[in-house]
Amino acid sequence: MKSEKISSKELFNAIDQLHAEKGITKEYLIDSLKLALEAAYKKNYDTNETILVDVNEHNIAVYAVKEVVEDVEDKNKQISLNEAKVITKRAKIGDTVNIEVTPKNFGRIAAVAGKQIIVQRLREAERDLVYTQYSDKEGQIIVGEVQRNDKYGTIVDLGRVEALIPVKEQVKSEKLETHQRIRAYVTAVSAEGKFGPKILLSRKSPEFVRKLFEIEVPEVIDGIVEIKDIAREAGSRTKVSVYSHDENIDPVGSLVGKKGMRIQPIIDELQGERIDVVPYSDDAPSYIINALSPAPIIAIDLNDEKKQATVVVPDEALSFAIGAGGQNVRLAAILTDWKIDIKTETEIKEVIVE
Repeated sequence: MKSEKISSKELFNAIDQLHAEKGITKEYLIDSLKLALEAAYKKNYDTNETILVDVNEHNIAVYAVKEVVEDVEDKNKQISLNEAKVITKRAKIGDTVNIEVTPKNFGRIAAVAGKQIIVQRLREAERDLVYTQYSDKEGQIIVGEVQRNDKYGTIVDLGRVEALIPVKEQVKSEKLETHQRIRAYVTAVSAEGKFGPKILLSRKSPEFVRKLFEIEVPEVIDGIVEIKDIAREAGSRTKVSVYSHDENIDPVGSLVGKKGMRIQPIIDELQGERIDVVPYSDDAPSYIINALSPAPIIAIDLNDEKKQATVVVPDEALSFAIGAGGQNVRLAAILTDWKIDIKTETEIKEVIVE
């Protein structure tokens, strides 16, 4: 194979451009290029020689690295002392010498391999940039445009990347139309996506409701009013408990707003989902009573060991306290983290009489 110097001006121009525009270090790009050219050489010339590729701004050259020995047993890896001294007079047994073996047509191979590695590193840089941009948005609300629906969920265009609302994170009663602008909660961002960072969204998560209130309510943003707990059956009803760190601020009123002005945009975003805002309390009986609001409560008895509450309501308020399909008591139990058993006044009297 005849030695031939190869111009690397175009490759280094591309490397300089990537460094300037994407911030990828030249050293990383050059090392990547060397590895790619070594692999390309071995593949195209079917050799098991130890190869070293030298890349600089003036040329690209390929060298076979051989050990200096007394008796050559493997010509691909070894060279005699006499032959080595032709290359360098200082050669001695145990040294390694580099013999240039740059092939005639290696310029074409180098151009192809160089282009591939630069395109690959460019994609990696874009992926890293997008991942960095969106990893900061995990746990936040993001706006995008619905692209399409498939068996995995709804694909949302975020501008530079697509995100997925998995089927399990969608609200069954919602129908997301193509080109519709929506807001969603970012549940996870991973760099391991097939075509770029993998971004998962949700419109079902209780945290979506929390973040919507943070957008609409200044007192929540400022930390004056705290959202303590959220229980949600997406598309139907949500209960939110709130606490004020300022006794002069009404936490429920802060979230609801005058004539519902603050809560209405959130209800609209959730396509009519009912939202109950109740005061939080460290006192368990008070909290449970608040959570069952607006049902009237006559009495409450707690079993602290089992964390179970028996709540007594007027006979005529039983269905109101339990809610359609048991929803009101079910959400109250989730909100307070207590098991809640609803009894009517008559049922309690019958137990006492017995």
